[in-house]
Amino acid sequence: MTASHHPTTADELRHAGLRVTAARVALLETVRGGDHLGVEAIASGVRDRVGHISLQAVYEALHALTSAGLVRRIEPAGSAARYEGRVGDNHHHLVCRSCGTVTDVDCATGEAPCLTASDDHGFAIDEAEVIYWGLCPACSTRSS
Repeated sequence: MTASHHPTTADELRHAGLRVTAARVALLETVRGGDHLGVEAIASGVRDRVGHISLQAVYEALHALTSAGLVRRIEPAGSAARYEGRVGDNHHHLVCRSCGTVTDVDCATGEAPCLTASDDHGFAIDEAEVIYWGLCPACSTRSS
């Protein structure tokens, strides 16, 4: 392997200890190419790439990819689960109360200091999930 070699999606699946299937490759690429997609949108994207796949197979693949750390699942209150390909950087999210749009936002105070809780109650903290709620620019304009 040369220093300029970028791993393929299949390489990433193998490295994570997962079996490489056309559906998993399509699913991972769909999630990474999307914007905080729900399961139905992911299933539709996978079907566009590989043909039929059951919703159950999509859920199973998402679970495997999430467990392997290749995909991140977020579940804003009152909303169905969404999936994204941006993992491992402890970023946060903005969620519009009106239309449900989800947008990434970097940690407000740098690398990952939000992992230092004011009182950890003995927990070994390894992740923080921060969701900012409000109205997106389009919904703010409509409501004023």
